[in-house]
Amino acid sequence: MTGQGGRVARGAGAWLLAALLVLAGCTAPKAQGPARAEVQRLLDGHAEALLDRDEAGFLAALDPSLAPAARTEFGRLAKIPLGGWTYRVTGVEAAGPGRATARAEFGYRIKGYDSGPATSRRILDLAERGGRWYVTGDRAADGAPQQLWQQGEVTAVTGRRSLVLGVGQGPRRLREIADAADRAVPAVGDAWPSPWAGRIVVLVPASLDAMGMLLGAPAASYRGIAAVTTGEAGGGPKAPADRVIVNPEAYGTLGSFGRQFVLTHETTHVATRTQTTSSTPLWLSEGLADWAAYRGTGRTPAQAAPELARAVREGRAPATLPDDQAFAFGGDGDAMARAYESGWLACALIADHWGEDRLTAFYRAVGAHPQRDGALEKALHDVLDTTPEAFTARWRASLTERLGRD
Repeated sequence: MTGQGGRVARGAGAWLLAALLVLAGCTAPKAQGPARAEVQRLLDGHAEALLDRDEAGFLAALDPSLAPAARTEFGRLAKIPLGGWTYRVTGVEAAGPGRATARAEFGYRIKGYDSGPATSRRILDLAERGGRWYVTGDRAADGAPQQLWQQGEVTAVTGRRSLVLGVGQGPRRLREIADAADRAVPAVGDAWPSPWAGRIVVLVPASLDAMGMLLGAPAASYRGIAAVTTGEAGGGPKAPADRVIVNPEAYGTLGSFGRQFVLTHETTHVATRTQTTSSTPLWLSEGLADWAAYRGTGRTPAQAAPELARAVREGRAPATLPDDQAFAFGGDGDAMARAYESGWLACALIADHWGEDRLTAFYRAVGAHPQRDGALEKALHDVLDTTPEAFTARWRASLTERLGRD
């Protein structure tokens, strides 16, 4: 009985295996996308053709449906002195028969200005036609920025130390911005003696909404902000390139002093980028940028810190230096102003009491620390020979000394 049962069991198992094999043979094969290396070669050729100003080669990687928009983009990019255009494919996934999606890190470099590329993450849709793959779509990844030339025709104005690229802006306005940037660069060089590129790239979009798209962030967060600087903190000389992005609406409401102040402040961020790390608190990075922008202007403390002066006179002087959250865009504007002014006064205190060389040395020492915890304490001890408690007390006393008078 055992033997017969065994034979039946083996026969049923063989029949079931055969049935499964037949069913498996009827199942549609899994869609296969292109290999990552194949997509990389496609995009490398696309990039090389752009740099060579070979329009036919540039279009060869694209589905014909993209040709009209691609020709427009090709023409707009002719206004920008490109020194590099690259894609680094980070992943490829099949999206159905003859279709795939690739993820890539895109980078471009402006000749004479960028030591490293300005980067963003892209999503590329791909389709197979006649045995080869084509790009059928190219869009920013979630949270990644749009590029200026995707917003309209680009106007370029070259300064002595700056390149200003604008969309929807007249040449006269862009020239004024370039002139202010040209003045900002040597002013920052005097305040920050450490080596840096000594030139900046400024982007001027057509509107606040367009600025938000360049930043990959909600435009409303930047409504009252005249300009911001993008870049990677502490990335070294090959870090992604910085861009100063102007909010044309807020910037346009400023007088000549305000416009110069804004561009000098933002240029300071460019100059200090490689020394600014996750160990650097915002009160120090923003305070140093304000200090460099006010340096040599003759502005009094009350003129430089009106909101903080009002708080001191009303008995609302802060007890501590502001934390990073106090600098968040889109919150209480007066509170954010007091945070910036507090950082400025702390940096001005160091420059006045210990010396400007100690201020820049202190900044570098904080940024060089391997982590946020302990960075200020060590730099205060090593560079200024003081403690956090003593420094805070001296800073609070300076609030009354400099701002407490009507």
